[in-house]
Formats: sequence, C-alpha cells, structure tokens
Amino acid sequence: MSRPSPLAAAAPLADAELIERIRAGDAAAMQRLMRRHNRVLFRTARAILRDDAEAEEAVQDAYLKAFGALASFRAESKLSTWLVRIAANEALMRRRRRASGAEVIPLNGTEDPMDEAEGPEKAAGRGELRRLIESRIDRLPEGYRAVFVLRALEELSVEDAAAALDIPEATVRTRFFRARALLRESLAREIDLSLEDAFGFAGERCDRLVANVLARMRAGT
Repeated sequence: MSRPSPLAAAAPLADAELIERIRAGDAAAMQRLMRRHNRVLFRTARAILRDDAEAEEAVQDAYLKAFGALASFRAESKLSTWLVRIAANEALMRRRRRASGAEVIPLNGTEDPMDEAEGPEKAAGRGELRRLIESRIDRLPEGYRAVFVLRALEELSVEDAAAALDIPEATVRTRFFRARALLRESLAREIDLSLEDAFGFAGERCDRLVANVLARMRAGT
C-alpha cells in the first residue's frame, strides 16, 4: 500500500472517486471510505447480532472482503448498498455459527456526542432513553431489526433497503410498519410501568426527611 495522499476535507470525494484511489493503492482514501460508511455497516451488523463486539468484528471482516473484491465492483448498485449487503451476510454467518445448529431465519427468507451544556442530569436522562430504545429494538423479531435500523435510523429508501438486504420492497414496507408498531407497543408498556414509580419518595430521601423532622422536633424548631 502506498503512502496516503492528501485529501481535501473541504471537498468530500464521491464514492466512485474514492474507489479509484483505493484501487490505485491510496490508504487515505480507504480510511475515508470506511469512516463514511462505518455507522450504517455497524448498525446493520448490530441489528442482526445484538452484540457490539461481534458486530464490530463482522464489519471488519466485511471491509476486508469488500476491499478484496473492489476490482469486481461495477457500480450496478450504490456502494453503500453493496457494503451493507456484505456486512449483513457476515453478520448472518456469525449468527449461524453462534447458534450452533439452531434455526436461523435469513434476511431474505419469507418472513452525538452529548452536548455538555445539557448538564449531567439531562445527559444521563438522554442516555437512559437511548439505552431503553436500543434494548427494545434488540427485542424486535428476526428480520425486522435490520429493516427498522436501515429505514428509521439510517433513513435509507425502501428501494435501497430492499437492495441491501436482498428482499422485496413490499417486504421492507411490511416489516418496517410492523416493527414500528411493535416498538411503540413495547415503549408504551415500559412507560405505563414507569408511571407507577414516578415521583417516588422512598429509600434515602425518605430516611433523610424523617431524620431531619425528628431532629428539628428534638431541637424545638
């Protein structure tokens, strides 16, 4: 691999130009391409595997396969679509190995960093909400998660999501609609349960208030 060539940050290069530079041995172009597509590939793999570390490894393997096959890429589809399909296949293979013979439903089957100005309490609340949503996405049925992630999080079109996952567009629409409904139901149940504990006054706060009142009574205030 040759030494990296300078790439102007002010003028983002199109995928096609990055591919040509990578084919010519430009390491900087390879880095830029990965940074451009890392999020969508990780989210896709994560939706299938439900494990951060495994998803990251799957994405690494996907890039190695993609770069090895880059000479055969003919731009018949978007580069992002091609990469997502490779990452999805890598994740599916990992899931099959992990399942050790358990039934697997394939995808083509029938079926910011926190703003410091927010303050620690608000940032913590946003973090809890994010973790809640992530956990509920993880509970979506197999085949639905990847569709939801690509459509809702990455905002891919129905056509692009269908091409990336190698499933019919009608299946993307159906699974996305159902996934949103399931997610709403799950979050609504969580909110209903949380309302029972809202503005609770137990534990340390309760003990502190009782102790303070008793202390003031003893002091005659």
